[in-house]
Amino acid sequence: MLHIGIVACSTEGAALCYRTISLEGAQRLGKYEHPEVSLHSFPLAEYMKFIDAGDWAGVAELMLGSADRLAKAGADFLICPDNTIHQAFDLVEHRSPRPWLHIAREVAEEAKRSGFQRVAVLGTRYLMEGPVYLEALRAAGIACCIPSGLERERIHQIIFDELVDGHFLARSLSYYVEVIQALKGQGCDAVVLGCTEIPLLVTADASPLPTLDSTRLLAKAAVNKALE
Repeated sequence: MLHIGIVACSTEGAALCYRTISLEGAQRLGKYEHPEVSLHSFPLAEYMKFIDAGDWAGVAELMLGSADRLAKAGADFLICPDNTIHQAFDLVEHRSPRPWLHIAREVAEEAKRSGFQRVAVLGTRYLMEGPVYLEALRAAGIACCIPSGLERERIHQIIFDELVDGHFLARSLSYYVEVIQALKGQGCDAVVLGCTEIPLLVTADASPLPTLDSTRLLAKAAVNKALE
C-alpha cells in the first residue's frame, strides 16, 4: 500500500479526512486496517496572512513546506483537505517532491459519474468567488453556480467564526439549508460542500440537494490510490 501524506490547513477538515481514511481502510481491508498516513500542518493563522492578502505564492510556499516534510516522512503521494488553498495548486504541483490528488477534480469526477448537470458550490468567499471549482466542473462538462453576494458573506462568516473552531450550531445549519433550497430553485441538482468543515454541519439527510462531500470524497480517493 502507498503511504498517504495529508497537507493540513484547518483542523476540523483535516481531522475528518484522516478519520475517513481510517474508516474507509477498515471497510476495504478489514478491522483496524488502513494505509499508512502522515499529516503535517502549519497553523491556520499562517495561511490566513497570505490568503487575506491575496498572496497565493505565499500559500504555495506553506503547502510546499508541508509537502517536503511529508516526503521525508515517507509519503508516496499527497492530499490537501482544504478547498480554498487549492487556488495555489498550480504554483505547487510542478515543484512538489510528490504527486498530488486535487480535491476539486475528485469532486468533479464524482459529479460527472452521478450525472449532475448544474452544481452549486458552498465554501469560503475565496473559494466561491475563485477559479478552483469553476474550472474543475467546467472541465467535467458541468455548470457551476454560487450563492448571492450577501449569502456568500454569511456562509464565509459562519465558516471562520464557527466551523473551523468546531462549533456546529442549529441556526447555522438552518441558514445553510435555506441557501441550498434557494439554489435548488435556481435549477441546481447537487451541492458541493466545498469547505471541508461544512459536512460536519450539513449532513446528506439535512440537505435539500444531493451533497458532494469534498472531504470524504478526497479521503476515499486517497484510499483508492493507496490500494492501486
